[in-house]
Amino acid sequence: MIRDKIGFGIIGCGVISETHRAQICEIEDAVLVAVSDENPEKARDLAAKADADWYSDYREMLKRNDIDVVCILTPSGAHHEMTIDAARAGKHVITEKPIDTTLEKAALMIEECEKANVKLSVISQHRFDSSTNKVKKAIDEGKFGKMILGQASVNWYRSQEYYDSGDWRGTWKLDGGGALMNQSIHTIDLLQYLMGPVESVFAHTATLAHERIEVEDVAAATVKFTNGGIGSIVGTTCAFPGLSARLEVFGTLGTAVIDDDRLTHLYLKETAMNLSAHYEVNAKNLAEIQEKQTETGASNPGAIAGNSHRDQLQDMIAAIREDREPLVNGREGVKPLEIILAIYKSAESGKPVKISSLYDSVIQ
Repeated sequence: MIRDKIGFGIIGCGVISETHRAQICEIEDAVLVAVSDENPEKARDLAAKADADWYSDYREMLKRNDIDVVCILTPSGAHHEMTIDAARAGKHVITEKPIDTTLEKAALMIEECEKANVKLSVISQHRFDSSTNKVKKAIDEGKFGKMILGQASVNWYRSQEYYDSGDWRGTWKLDGGGALMNQSIHTIDLLQYLMGPVESVFAHTATLAHERIEVEDVAAATVKFTNGGIGSIVGTTCAFPGLSARLEVFGTLGTAVIDDDRLTHLYLKETAMNLSAHYEVNAKNLAEIQEKQTETGASNPGAIAGNSHRDQLQDMIAAIREDREPLVNGREGVKPLEIILAIYKSAESGKPVKISSLYDSVIQ
């Protein structure tokens, strides 16, 4: 039986937990029942904002029968263990990005959730942005023609203090990577979502501006898509004071630019005039560039707007009520992870890396 209000629990009360708490509390048919964190003070403070219960041991929280969904907001390398525990307790799961740090762990998460007949969703909130939806719809309707070029760049800034603020930050074991895995993953996800699957990558990564971290703070990769298109991925946490996350996609019939989640440029040949008269092109920008600029995570990870998070949380509720897969399920959550891991492998080997040959045997 599905209750009138879907009960939520939060595991991990760090920076992003306030976004999840605030958005759950905005949803009419949802209620935040309890939160947990190894640090009792963090758990207590977050719980107080929602009149919820708190725990220092998430396993105790999972015993409650009034929790339907848990949001796992812990360091990336801990997602798989907590997801498996939640699935075996009969809870639906939403994990923050990335799904985890390895494809083997991701496969276990998907397998355990399917075995327990619970739903798994991975936060990729920008798939729910109006800018993304408008471009995706035009591409799916054939208005862009053949997709030929995609460019993703995330030129953000994180201080040394940011990395020093937690002993898990900047580690391979728990962070799983640096500027790509932690900061650029959403834009990389949108790149493959709009351009189509990635076939191979060739990359360079480096740690150039931060100390005491194991992972990259600068990365650049060329990309080949399975449809024949090509592209690039650039990510850094060294771009003081923090610039934009920008996605550009080009087809034979159209162009779109999404900058800091706003659709700033949208051109379609079907709406253009004078395409051949004296080589002049009179193209109309169909983008809603008057959209209000919201705060981004360019320099402050706590400044990420929450509206699209709410849309994804509501999608999980709808998936439960309609007994369907969430729009960004576990297998969708694997896609940006496998691209990033291929980039790391290419940077290490100095050779191009084919994604299909590496990962087909892991994710069936």
